[in-house]
Amino acid sequence: MHPRVVIVGTVPYNVRSSSRAFDAYFHFWKKDNLAQIFSNPKKPCKGHCSTFFQITDHRILKRWFSNVDTGIVYYDRELGESWDNSEYEVGKIIKKAYKLGGKRTAFTHLARGLLWRKRFWCTDKLNEWLDEFNPECVFLAFSNDYFINEIALYVSKRYNIPMVSCIGDDYYFNWRVTLNPFYNLYMITYRSLIRKVLSVKGSAIYISDKIRDKYNKEFSMNGETVYLSSTVKRRVFSLIKQDRPVITYFGNVRIGRNQSLCDIANALGEYNADYRIEVYSNEQDESYISILKKNPFIIFGGSIPYEQVQERMSNSDITLVVEGFEKSDVDISRYSLSTKAADALASGSIILTYGSIECGIIEYMKNTGASAVCTSRTELLPTIRELFNNETLQKIYYDQAVVMTKKNHTLERSCAVAEKVFRRAMEEK
Repeated sequence: MHPRVVIVGTVPYNVRSSSRAFDAYFHFWKKDNLAQIFSNPKKPCKGHCSTFFQITDHRILKRWFSNVDTGIVYYDRELGESWDNSEYEVGKIIKKAYKLGGKRTAFTHLARGLLWRKRFWCTDKLNEWLDEFNPECVFLAFSNDYFINEIALYVSKRYNIPMVSCIGDDYYFNWRVTLNPFYNLYMITYRSLIRKVLSVKGSAIYISDKIRDKYNKEFSMNGETVYLSSTVKRRVFSLIKQDRPVITYFGNVRIGRNQSLCDIANALGEYNADYRIEVYSNEQDESYISILKKNPFIIFGGSIPYEQVQERMSNSDITLVVEGFEKSDVDISRYSLSTKAADALASGSIILTYGSIECGIIEYMKNTGASAVCTSRTELLPTIRELFNNETLQKIYYDQAVVMTKKNHTLERSCAVAEKVFRRAMEEK
């Protein structure tokens, strides 16, 4: 029997967003034993939880000036199968505030921390909702904002229950030297909060072994790596087409990935001027995508539904996994291992990985032996040339991707490890 777990995270499960990672933990969970507190302004869709409690920036801000209730309760039985992207409860001014907050500077984190004062989110309605659910464990989807971590800590202490933290990005150790007073104040106060969070009885789930080893050692924890699973359907092996091969990239184009994509495109154009890379991303900020649109060897396809991502990836000759090289970009992605790794390995397409070896996903893909990996711009053209012309190597990569998918990225394995972490946390209560 699964314990009753309240998830505290910014975004509820959605197959079309990064929160689909929850499926690797809760796919086989009894729905009545899961609930979530979240802050995203969209109405949730059906997922793993029986009930949701939404608290948004907009309603917190209104609470400052009126007695409006900050919480909205949703029940799974009332929800649709997908998000309605138009369903925002905010006006133009608030939307601008969300856009500003999306820049994620130290100042915006501090400002959001001031906005989310405990007396505004810790309401009778929230406590009544919690009492009705009666949680036995807290699952914290780590955030670099204060309030998500503060809410999880509050629930854990209120019910004297353990906490399992899900740590996928390094927000704690990634402290750079700067004279910026806002940054230093934010990092000092944020790190203090995280030490309190990780001192609570419980355990942790990590996105990769690299970040697991770092946090387990620092905080004397016994957390486990739970690799993300994928539902992409594997295509049968076929050699890379020499005539107009389908080469694709899906996902985030920030933190230097846009420049890395251009590096590959330029090398690809040098190899064969008729070849193109298709880039699909939700990014709308021209400061990140203009470099892609201007590159003659890149077709920027914008945003497409996740179902089409899966189909297009399975039909690709080559799928790209990239990271940046600048130190500031590497520091952000040093421990990251996104859903792209699982999807690429599961798809059956041949994988070309490019970026700094210090980035988590680049190191992981190299260790799998299931991808061509290039960590230097000068080596891109030779790597591409060998990938296209070495048929034996293509089959080796394909076969090894099958091995690694079965080893690390199946729902059954991921969920089994996650359940073990929760059982251990409950036993050590």
